[in-house]
Amino acid sequence: MLVRARVLDTPDDPFTGGVDGTGLRSDEDAGLLVLDGVVAARGPFAQVRAAHPDAEVVDLRDGLLLPGFVDTHVHFPQVRVIGGLGMPLLEWLERCALPEEARLVDPSYAAGVAADFVSGLVQAGTTSALVFGAHFAPAVDLLFAEAAVAGLRVTAGLVVSDRLLREDLRTTPQTAYDEGLGLAQRWHGVDRARYAVTPRFSLSCGEPLMDACAALAREVDGAFVTSHVNENPAEVAAVAEACGTSYVESYDRHGLLDGPAVLAHDVHPTDDELALLAARGTAVAHCPTSNAALGSGLFPLAQHLAAGVGVALGSDVGAGTGFSLLKEGLQASFAQQLLGDAGHPLTPAHLLHLATTAGAAALRLPDVGHLGVGMRFDAQHLRPAAGSTLDVGLRHAASPDAALATVFALGTSADVRSVWVDGEQVLDRPAPASSGVD
Repeated sequence: MLVRARVLDTPDDPFTGGVDGTGLRSDEDAGLLVLDGVVAARGPFAQVRAAHPDAEVVDLRDGLLLPGFVDTHVHFPQVRVIGGLGMPLLEWLERCALPEEARLVDPSYAAGVAADFVSGLVQAGTTSALVFGAHFAPAVDLLFAEAAVAGLRVTAGLVVSDRLLREDLRTTPQTAYDEGLGLAQRWHGVDRARYAVTPRFSLSCGEPLMDACAALAREVDGAFVTSHVNENPAEVAAVAEACGTSYVESYDRHGLLDGPAVLAHDVHPTDDELALLAARGTAVAHCPTSNAALGSGLFPLAQHLAAGVGVALGSDVGAGTGFSLLKEGLQASFAQQLLGDAGHPLTPAHLLHLATTAGAAALRLPDVGHLGVGMRFDAQHLRPAAGSTLDVGLRHAASPDAALATVFALGTSADVRSVWVDGEQVLDRPAPASSGVD
């Protein structure tokens, strides 16, 4: 297929300037030849068309073509409890998240949640995600199966804890290892699925359980490790008391950061922790709407960048307020503005990078994240309703940068019309009828 579209992507890191000083690549009338799920040629449409006159043309010029989003932290069991506002982290867990997560012991209930969850990702233009699974192995099986049907790239695993959480969400080190290994043997490396060893957070995991997680990560070649870190001051203090170390060290001393790893939040790191994350190559999932909703704090992006720690975006559904990384990007921009001189001002190119290429780097997906030659065609077509405020803004945008800013300011999941993974269309929905300027 030959895709004709207005394309925006960030093949170069805007935090380091990129080739042109911005990192944003814009083609007003691009031709992308997609063969076997890979972008085989890219250039001006007329030029690519002349070289491939028999290719079927898919004309997407009535909107914007962006790379598929990469969500580096999102909770499968929490899709039905989005919107629990007005509580700090530990209270929100007890009142909202954990009771809902306990319901996934019922496979029929878990199947419905899996369908809701995967649908939410697809409709938001997310094509790859690092997913916090469930505390029950059958529910994680259902998640992987639903993601496979939808065609998404999902890295996920069994969530494990053995203390502090409610009793029905606890496990033992041996059970955690055995069930995790069974899931990895069924799903890791199958099509677009990969396994993630997932201790919930070190506060809820005793030393033997952390060792079992590390053993599983060593056993499963290429497995990820994911968990939470430094989200809330009360939580950070509790971890220090329970573990006798800093939060990052509570994982590292068990070898959990020796391989691919992503830790979510890191709102309150020390300089020593940032240095350790950088040394281990551990990325951080920045979840700005969750941080705001739970009052966790403003993410110190500049400190992470200065330390050389990779950062990408996560929606953190359900403490986060939805699946759309457009919303997360906008909130990330607000947070850095609120930090004043301590913040790192974010351009639209920065936001797109954090939602795409930075996420792909964090998840170690070298052929995902932008739409250059040799990359997988993971993409989304944004087309707002005619006459909507987003439509008006795009039609009057003075530059590609301004158009992208308008998308992050006004875009929602409802504006995503089509989504492809590996060149396979996984979402196709018509634009709504115009209802005038909203």
